[in-house]
Amino acid sequence: MLLKGILVCLLIFIVFNLFRALPILIKGNSDIPMSRYLGRRVLFSVIAFVILLIAMATGLIEPNSRPY
Repeated sequence: MLLKGILVCLLIFIVFNLFRALPILIKGNSDIPMSRYLGRRVLFSVIAFVILLIAMATGLIEPNSRPY
């Protein structure tokens, strides 16, 4: 359950950083570069992916064997 909570928090933070970059994209000029928020989004996406891979390798979660 802790693993799912961590992943949900990471996904919420990913979406939050994506929406933080949106006004900078629309306005065009800002003191903070847009790449700061998009870079954070990519970093947390990679962290979430690595956590999923580690959880699958250790057996904490199991992939669905029948996709239908």
